[in-house]
Amino acid sequence: MRRTRIAATAIGLAGALAASQAQAQSASSSEQEIALLKQQLKLLEQKLDKLQSQTAANTAATAKAKAEAKAEAKAEARSEAKAAVANANAAIPVKGPAHPSGVVVTMPNNRPTICTADEANCVAITSRVHWDVGGYDYRPNTAATVPQKLDSGENVRRARIGVTGKFLNDWNFALIYDFGGSSDGFGGTGAAGATPVGFLPGGGTSGIENAYISYTGLKPFGGKMAIEAGVMDIAWTMDESTSSNDIAFMERASVGVIAQNIAAGDFRSAAGARWYNDVFYAGAYVTGPTTGAIHSASSVSPPGTSEQYGATARVAGQVVSGNDYSVHLGADAEWLIQPPRNLVANTQTLTLSDRPELRIDPTTLISTGAIANVSGAQVYGVEAAATYGPLWVQGEYYWFNIDRGANTAVAPIGTSSLKFQGGYAQAAYVLTGESRKYNPGNAAYGGIKPNDPFSINGGGWGAWEIAGRYSTVDLNDQLATAAGIAGGRQTVYTLAVNWYVNGNVRFMLDYLHGTVSKQASAVSAADTGSKFDAVALRTQFAF
Repeated sequence: MRRTRIAATAIGLAGALAASQAQAQSASSSEQEIALLKQQLKLLEQKLDKLQSQTAANTAATAKAKAEAKAEAKAEARSEAKAAVANANAAIPVKGPAHPSGVVVTMPNNRPTICTADEANCVAITSRVHWDVGGYDYRPNTAATVPQKLDSGENVRRARIGVTGKFLNDWNFALIYDFGGSSDGFGGTGAAGATPVGFLPGGGTSGIENAYISYTGLKPFGGKMAIEAGVMDIAWTMDESTSSNDIAFMERASVGVIAQNIAAGDFRSAAGARWYNDVFYAGAYVTGPTTGAIHSASSVSPPGTSEQYGATARVAGQVVSGNDYSVHLGADAEWLIQPPRNLVANTQTLTLSDRPELRIDPTTLISTGAIANVSGAQVYGVEAAATYGPLWVQGEYYWFNIDRGANTAVAPIGTSSLKFQGGYAQAAYVLTGESRKYNPGNAAYGGIKPNDPFSINGGGWGAWEIAGRYSTVDLNDQLATAAGIAGGRQTVYTLAVNWYVNGNVRFMLDYLHGTVSKQASAVSAADTGSKFDAVALRTQFAF
């Protein structure tokens, strides 16, 4: 506005000057006025420049002041906001450190496990399913051979589920039920009214497989100790001490199964203790009947029997060990102290038998039948095993002694003891390079855990193992005498290919070739033997 007034004044002066010049063209005195007006115009121009400069400076100062005021206002607003937030936070209680959860859920090897935060108390769900399918090419030597045929098909060999866990670190427990054995069992007894008419060849063996408690709080001599009682798997014989999830063949060798069935094995009631460290193992148990045994003083069909009891002992150790090699040696003993007694027929018997190392058909090919007047039995064995990288070898041999000193008024009475024997040797090689690790708690080798589990996306193929076994058991003694036993001699060769898909799934393919040499009775040499070939596939999962 100020510049406008100055400009207007200048223009007016210029117009007046022009008019004055036009009027004084004839008078010389007007020159002085012109000069004066020029001087005044110059002064006005200087004043105009000065006013313009001052106006620009004032404008810049005003803008700077406004910017500073705006910045100051923002800073003050930020300060007030921080103060408000601080006041709000001060009104909220400070959150302390998070308290540990009451339980911790984990999945070791895909086994659902719940533990307290200090891991002193845990419970886990465990299960395994072994489903077998297969067929036999069975060839009886004569028409007198029993049986004349074996049935091909399938068998849910094991179908177990249960819980395991611990209380306060030192008390361990397990409760596991087996729904398996769809064609596998110790047969039930058929009856017509109250009269037994025979034992069924199949039938269920399902029942309580584990129901025990174990105390592990004592650690004498620098090792670990477990004192346990209940129904359990007795870690007696090296083959039995290896989990059925980890054995290299679908079935264990017959000689070990026959030995275990006397006073050890699965489903066995027992109480005892085992001590072990990384090198040495020693265990001893007092044993009773299995969970499926009938012990009733009043039952007629099936006949009532008294409970049996016995004992087992085993010492073993990893005598040599290195990064990729080891050697194991051991010895076993088992005693049947009181055989079961039939309280109806007043008999005291023991039967030794087994299936031909495959359970698709439950029929036994070798059997002593019911040995009369059994007063006790003893089994002694030796075991050896070794690993070298992916190679694993194992063997056991057992000697049986059956005392026949009981007097039950049933012939024969006062006869001599019976002696049987048998053993096996087996080897396996993991083509993909994995090896079996030693388990000091059971003094046996564990299974294969694939380094690269099978995955279509990841490219892994799991672990592949080939295995072979030779086994033999002789249940003949005192042939050609009336007191002899012609249970037969069985020899089986087995080849296996195992695919460990991952840590929980496995497929097993077994081929068996077997020969049974048997005569009709101890005093009859009539041939009742047989030969067989069999192929079977197992689908397995476990956690």
